[in-house]
Amino acid sequence: MPVSGFGPIISATDRCELCPRRCGADRRAGEKGFCGAGVEMEIYSYGRHCGEEPPISGTRGSGTVFFSRCTLRCLYCQNHPWSQEARGDRYDAAGLAAVFRSLADEGCHNWNLVSPTPWIPGIVQALEMVHNKGRRLPVVYNTSGYERAETIRELSGLAQVYLADLRYSRPESALEGSGAADYVKAARKAFLEMWSQAGALRVDSEGIAQSGVICRLLVLPGRAVEACENLEWLKANAGAGVCISLMSQYIPAHLAGGRPGWDRGISRAEYDMVLQAAMDLGFENGHVQDFGGRAARDLVGFNMKQGRKT
Repeated sequence: MPVSGFGPIISATDRCELCPRRCGADRRAGEKGFCGAGVEMEIYSYGRHCGEEPPISGTRGSGTVFFSRCTLRCLYCQNHPWSQEARGDRYDAAGLAAVFRSLADEGCHNWNLVSPTPWIPGIVQALEMVHNKGRRLPVVYNTSGYERAETIRELSGLAQVYLADLRYSRPESALEGSGAADYVKAARKAFLEMWSQAGALRVDSEGIAQSGVICRLLVLPGRAVEACENLEWLKANAGAGVCISLMSQYIPAHLAGGRPGWDRGISRAEYDMVLQAAMDLGFENGHVQDFGGRAARDLVGFNMKQGRKT
């Protein structure tokens, strides 16, 4: 599986170290690591998606590819049928290239790769194929944030927009909620690499993202303070110019309904705490989901400093 122009982490699947778990599975030989990925890519669905942040979805939708398998095991995952149960169909690089072409033909603003990390080698090949045919759209790397910074560094030039989560600020919450005690350290290190590559969000004349970073903060029940701590970390390490996306859509999906502390939605007071922290810290750019929102389409522009929707 040769991958031109990228480093050894991305090129190799005989000792997979793409994500922070660095399981070392020989995927060519049929070994399966934590995520269970083999050589052929697995995709649950793809199509025009209008439920992302406005700079991503725009007016014509985001060309979204939902990849199967994931490097986390979130108790509350709403996508568990494909992220954890691996439902989906298999694609080689040529098949994914055909998907990219079809999304471009539909007029989508970008190619939006959701949970792509286990499949980076094939994705790189597919993008090379479409680029060689003269088709280019901004690539959105849509991630839980649990990434290996060294892998993100090797991706420089592949993704133009990073849509990245910061879910936790405390290891015990990350272990309980997603099975990754090292999430905080890994996600923050990876975010800084994304920020160094792409920087502040830049949009075209229609307000569509062309490059930059958007940081999502999903407020979790009983853990609103962790979202506030992540806002403080963002301010200290990247500045208040980071485009943030505050999300209230947590529901006790999948296994969360049977886990005390995870078995409820967030309260209005919890969400207001995070919104107030964003304003107090001087964040001005971003989007805020209406309280009780169940989809990203509820996200609206918000001037954090003035506390006013735009």
